[in-house]
Amino acid sequence: MMEHYVTRATIIPEIIKKIMEKYSMTSEEAMKAFYESSVGASLADDETGLYGQSPLYIFGLFMEEYEQNER
Repeated sequence: MMEHYVTRATIIPEIIKKIMEKYSMTSEEAMKAFYESSVGASLADDETGLYGQSPLYIFGLFMEEYEQNER
């Protein structure tokens, strides 16, 4: 079984890349947006099990939250 931090270390860059592409952000802006989101907080919390989901799924959750907050 992979450690959760290893899993996060492999999926977070993929999520950040998708955020950068979708919202035309720099890597710094994308990381800030992700880590300040509730999705980013949930991913950091092992109790949620979110680290077990695919980067695309987590990106989808982030997109929903981000676009909701932009309104």
